Amino acid sequence: MDKNGLFSQRIRLRHLHTFVAVAQQGTLGRAAETLNLSQPALSKTLNELEHLTGTRLFNRGRLGAQLTLVGEQFLTHAVKVLDALNTAGQALSRPEGIHGDVVRIGALPTAALGILPAVIGEFHQQQKDITLQVATMNNTMLLAGLKSGEIDLGIGRMSDPELMSGLNYELLFLESLKLVVRPDHPLLQETVTLSKVLEWPVVVSPKGTVPRQNAESLVSSQGCKIPPGCIETLSASLSRQLTVDYNYVWFVPSGAVKDDLRRGMLTALPVPTQGTGEPIGILTRVDTPLSTGAQTLLSAIRKSMPGN
Repeated sequence: MDKNGLFSQRIRLRHLHTFVAVAQQGTLGRAAETLNLSQPALSKTLNELEHLTGTRLFNRGRLGAQLTLVGEQFLTHAVKVLDALNTAGQALSRPEGIHGDVVRIGALPTAALGILPAVIGEFHQQQKDITLQVATMNNTMLLAGLKSGEIDLGIGRMSDPELMSGLNYELLFLESLKLVVRPDHPLLQETVTLSKVLEWPVVVSPKGTVPRQNAESLVSSQGCKIPPGCIETLSASLSRQLTVDYNYVWFVPSGAVKDDLRRGMLTALPVPTQGTGEPIGILTRVDTPLSTGAQTLLSAIRKSMPGN
């Protein structure tokens, strides 16, 4: 039998529990107390594990037990194994007939920031046993995730007809472009024009996204260009933090900042934007019925919209 086969046969849960405890506590003494073991017994188990792996997992010295590079890599796998067993145990101990539902949501980063926090907070007060898995992604990835079954429902944009095949779309609201800054930004002390705005560092969505296209259309209509020293990111949380803490100008879909504008955390610059806004809606698969948990979440999203 090869080395890997022997390792798989001989390793025991006590080896993993001991290894993870030492990694978490940093010393053999504290790990032994956590596991209610004597330190010699813990040392013996750890030595057995290092013999099975054929390598040293910790460097032990006066400062305690420090993971080696191989130890850090092994820790990732050990934690996954223990987490999987814990999840299996919880499922087995759950009363018969009660199943923890999992709802997988995909959302545009700005839509997630603007819609989901309030919806999830209220939803989980009523549905404590439902796990929500939320992923932020661009619209192309969102549509692909829906079609592949990786996500159950999405919050995104209508796309080309060929990309929308097999999907339902329900309009939630129209999202306009805003240019926002922190309330004490120096720009607010003078007459604001787009050319003056672009003298400051800006945060924009990456090229190829609808918000970026809208931003470029706006600046080109005034004979300007997005400055080369900009920050390009899909992360709404990073964009928000840069804008709140520093002198960045954020080109952002309005839905992402409605609460910050209402609370005075951010201020919209008086720069006219074009068009009536981009439609943001709920996306689901045509051929797959939603679970009870997903239907409940969908109802909560609808109720959160203005006018409902």
